Amino acid sequence: MTLARHTGAALLVAVVLLILTVRLSPFRDFQIAEVAAYATAIAGLTYLIGLSGQVSIGHGAFMAIGAYIAAVIGLHQHWPLELIFLASTVAAAVAGGIVGVAAARLRGPYLAGATLMLAVALPSLANRYAGLLGGDQGLSFSVTTPAFLGVTFPPTRWLAWIACIGALITLVLLANLGRSRIGRSWRALRDNEIAAALSGLNVARLQILAFVISSACAGLGGALLAAVSAIVSPGAFTLTLSIGLITGAILGGLGSLAGAVWGAVVLVFVPTYVQDVATSHGLSSAASSNVPIAAYGVVLIAVMLLFPTGIQGGLRRLLGPVAPAASTPFNALRRRGPASEHQEEGTT
Repeated sequence: MTLARHTGAALLVAVVLLILTVRLSPFRDFQIAEVAAYATAIAGLTYLIGLSGQVSIGHGAFMAIGAYIAAVIGLHQHWPLELIFLASTVAAAVAGGIVGVAAARLRGPYLAGATLMLAVALPSLANRYAGLLGGDQGLSFSVTTPAFLGVTFPPTRWLAWIACIGALITLVLLANLGRSRIGRSWRALRDNEIAAALSGLNVARLQILAFVISSACAGLGGALLAAVSAIVSPGAFTLTLSIGLITGAILGGLGSLAGAVWGAVVLVFVPTYVQDVATSHGLSSAASSNVPIAAYGVVLIAVMLLFPTGIQGGLRRLLGPVAPAASTPFNALRRRGPASEHQEEGTT
């Protein structure tokens, strides 16, 4: 019943998105596609932190892996689009498994620092292997609109449909995983690692699995973002992206898939709006480009003061059981004992 319920909800959302993409302008379709790509990546990250209790500050690196794999295959192999996305997801999952093996031996700030170094170092590979990865100029990744839609069909609408389909499939799979035995094991691991090990859970295997799944989501999100932006370059996958992903996860509500969508909405719409306001008030282009970064901090502080469990947690407080719950960020970022387990209300 859980799978059927989640699938039904996804189909309802798909209908709403279909109507929106038809009625809105091409620019709004482009923004919807961006939100879907970021939501896919943030959904995996929010489960990694909110459910398994592991902190990653470098998830933008896994998005870069997915994006570059998609671009390289698209340029040289010309595979069908669905196979390209699958290959990007698998490649990022393999990379996540390698990092997860190391992550299983690290804790707290050491794990965060290791993933941070990954996010800083990985984009430099594009210059190291410029012949394959395009260097600073990057690689182009064009997605053609199917002929049966007609020559006048807006390309941005087709990209929005692709990105939304990828995001909805990811969210449905993660929602069912969170309700499964694996999801319950992750919560036990997050709350008290020692108690989880004494109860018979394989702590290292669960931690690696969490990294694999979250990295796979980031890889798919990177491939979707590459399709939307039509180019893959190291400048799109800097440390700023990784910080934006974790900021979006915290803003939306750790452990909540609905919160991942809210976080993606903030990442896409807030910088555009703030930069337009800054430009309209006469700020220089250099100054206005830094304003969105400051806006992230202001929004994050405001949300944490008003709604410590993120936007989704605030909606649940206002609407009651109608809105899905989200984990408390501070509880998810530190280890808790069994005595506080009764305080957890569950996640979506």
